[in-house]
Amino acid sequence: MANQSDSKKISVNSTISLKGIVKAIFNDTVHVQIGGKVIPVPASDFLMEKPTK
Repeated sequence: MANQSDSKKISVNSTISLKGIVKAIFNDTVHVQIGGKVIPVPASDFLMEKPTK
C-alpha cells in the first residue's frame, strides 16, 4: 500500500460564503433567498456596524 501523506481535515465552525437575494428584513431576522428557498438568518450572525452620530 502507498503511504498516504495527505490527511483529510474537517473543520468545525468554519465560514461558508453563499450568495443570495435579501427578500425581507424584520427586526432581528434577515430573510435571504438562495435558489428556490427563503431562509431566515438571525441578524446577529452578520458583522454589522451601527451608524455613529
